[in-house]
Amino acid sequence: MTCSACAGSIEKEIKRLPGIHEAVIDALNNRAQILFYPSSVNVETIRETIEDAGFEASLIENEANERSRQVCRIRINGMTCTSCSSTIESVLQSLNGVQRAHVALAIEEAEVHYDPTLLSCDKLLEEIENAGFEAVLISTGDDVSKIDLKIDGEFTDESMTIVERSLEALPGVQSVEIKNGSDKISVLYKPDVTGPRNFIRVIESTVFGQSGHIKATVFSEGGVGRESQKQEEIRQYYKSFLWSLVFTVPVFLTAMVFMYIPGIKHLLMYKVINMLTIGEIIRWVLATPVQFIIGWRFYVGSYKALRRGSANMDVLIALGTNAAYFYSLYTLQGVDFFETSAMLISFIILGKYLEIMAKGKTSQAIAKLMNLAPDTAILLTVDEEGNVTGEEEIDGLLIQKNDVIKIVPGAKVASDGCVIWGQSHVNESMITGEARPVAKRKGDTVIGGTLNENGVLHIKVTKVGSESALAQIVRLVESAQLAKAPVQKLADRIFKFFVPLVIFLSFSTWLSWFLAGKLHWYPESWIPSSMDSFELALQFGISVMVIACPCALGLATPTAVMVGTGVGASQGVLIKGGQALERAHKVNCIVFDKTGTLTMGKPVVVKTKLLKNMVLREFYELVAATEVNSEHPLAKAIVEYAKKFRDDEENPVWPEAHDFVSITGNGVRATVNRREIMVGNKNLMSDYKITISADAEELLAEAEEMAQTGILVSIDNELTGVLAVSDPVKPSAREAISILKSMNIKSIMVTGDNWGTANSIAREVEAKPEQKAEKVKELQAGGHVVAMVGDGVNDSPALVAADVGMVIGAGTDIAIEAADIVLIKSNLEDVITAIDLSRKTFSRIRLNYV
Repeated sequence: MTCSACAGSIEKEIKRLPGIHEAVIDALNNRAQILFYPSSVNVETIRETIEDAGFEASLIENEANERSRQVCRIRINGMTCTSCSSTIESVLQSLNGVQRAHVALAIEEAEVHYDPTLLSCDKLLEEIENAGFEAVLISTGDDVSKIDLKIDGEFTDESMTIVERSLEALPGVQSVEIKNGSDKISVLYKPDVTGPRNFIRVIESTVFGQSGHIKATVFSEGGVGRESQKQEEIRQYYKSFLWSLVFTVPVFLTAMVFMYIPGIKHLLMYKVINMLTIGEIIRWVLATPVQFIIGWRFYVGSYKALRRGSANMDVLIALGTNAAYFYSLYTLQGVDFFETSAMLISFIILGKYLEIMAKGKTSQAIAKLMNLAPDTAILLTVDEEGNVTGEEEIDGLLIQKNDVIKIVPGAKVASDGCVIWGQSHVNESMITGEARPVAKRKGDTVIGGTLNENGVLHIKVTKVGSESALAQIVRLVESAQLAKAPVQKLADRIFKFFVPLVIFLSFSTWLSWFLAGKLHWYPESWIPSSMDSFELALQFGISVMVIACPCALGLATPTAVMVGTGVGASQGVLIKGGQALERAHKVNCIVFDKTGTLTMGKPVVVKTKLLKNMVLREFYELVAATEVNSEHPLAKAIVEYAKKFRDDEENPVWPEAHDFVSITGNGVRATVNRREIMVGNKNLMSDYKITISADAEELLAEAEEMAQTGILVSIDNELTGVLAVSDPVKPSAREAISILKSMNIKSIMVTGDNWGTANSIAREVEAKPEQKAEKVKELQAGGHVVAMVGDGVNDSPALVAADVGMVIGAGTDIAIEAADIVLIKSNLEDVITAIDLSRKTFSRIRLNYV
């Protein structure tokens, strides 16, 4: 585009297309932003239209995607079985603008990916409500930092308006929402700029005339609200079951037990009107409340399901129990089945009660994680020099970024942060599974929710709220429990035909037994004395209908996956959903990245050989002064080693280096104390015409053979010393590999190192980062199911290419995109834990299906 006339002509052409909502053309930045309805027109058509007008056009991928995609999570109440969750899923996916929808029956939640330009969260909730369920919004994609505040005290609508305006005026506040007549305020804000303490201060300092002060506190409903709701549901079912027992036990006794006790039998068989006996009246009176009051939930469920045009478990229960109840009513003066309908409803309510208890247990892992964060924290007031001037105890939810917090021995760390004063040992087992306490001193990072053991620490808060490691782990476990395992999709497919099939089979059973009885295809002696052939056939039909209640089918996978991911999280193994679990149990080949995975990832100097007479301390003084200016990991290892020759100085001051030059891939050179120093490889020395003696060549060859990197040092153009730097193999590597071998899993190593170094660690494959992915694909082509284990630094392509990508030693950086499984610790044994856990979970799923 050359001028605004070009922009005008493009706008005109685009707006002629059907389904264009608006088009803004920016001639200065050569961009266009177009809002359109994907049902009427697509990106390619728009692009072609611009090109037909004589311009070049390409889609700006990332921005388009970010802007047109949001994720919200919704809690759904009232789902009874997989049929309900499938219905909600199809309702959501039929909406224009919904890209993906997952509904998890086991945790009663939905995760919806949608386009906010085409539809709102409220519309999603409305559609779920229309389908006959109760929907509550848990979170939307943009409330990264949203806080709800509760107002106590006397306030009017006018005073709330002043509060709203005062909050909106604060820097960093994006929006404030106060529902009419409500005492709850929701604030959306940028945590880098402001935080909840500022909001509370603003609200409480707003005094209205005579009404006195109002008090603001953080309104926390989250996990607690969900837990109390679950407890309430468990109580409801328990009460229903007890009441159904009160009525059902007498029905059972009069029908099955008292009929064989002579005196009582005579009383029960006493005819009141015509053939109507006392026993039948008692059973009818007692079975009716069970059928219509306690069993009312099944009628409601059936009505909702049939209204949506689907059939669920409630439909089967209602059909089976109604058949027994109304047939008994019809034949009141003959044989009745009142005990059948009453006992069925009691058993099903007992089953429901046990099922909800089991569901509650599966989400214990998340509840435990959520409870790790402490309720209170000690906030320090610090002056400009960094001296502590005061301290106060505050609510843990009021911590803001950059606060300085004091952690006393025995207290939990209140938030993710960095130690600025003090030293101690911190027990991180609750987050990482690492049993040994970890030493912490100035500059080290700490994780919120871990336990401080023996010293006082002052930490500066770096991450709060949803950014914290704990919140990310909880979110990761929750989304893992929302994702469906492929094996469950099979169950969902079966489910669509399950109820109609069961009804058909139960009708066929009744019909075949009825016909067989009429045509005398079985001996008369098979029919109990109190029945005829029609009633016997009806008993069989009802049995088939109610025995096939399909709840178990829908819960076989999610309950196992939830427990599996929960157990994993407590061991520092985070599995991203059922799909990763399912693939991991088939793994028969593991590819390890060498640096940082099989080795420590931290090079150390293992050997120094001087070729000239010189004091080692003086030698290292010159070398460290040169290398301290370099960012290379090997340079850092040399400087770290040189510190040992100083009298335990934590941060020694090295002599100044002049004319420092870093020669990429070869080494460094500088002038220190008027002496010219060069530290690097053979290429560096030959470039500067420095002779490498036979001794030095031998030392280099020896280092390479032992998986070490040889480094040459020259002082004043003379070769003075040879250093050997090694990245030591992790102590757990050998054992882990041998255990994998016993599990029939092939282990392979890929590295970008030289052949000599690589060969001495293991016989393996040589590769550059981009070739690692090729190697993985090659193994897959050979029929292997491949897991790639890396540190997530330079092996993302290979992690994505593998069937299962595992990132090891992730620490608090758990949101690594490329990984299917995140191992928080650096232990190679966790690879075995992950595979063993997935195998166990899958055998449990199979058992559940059986």
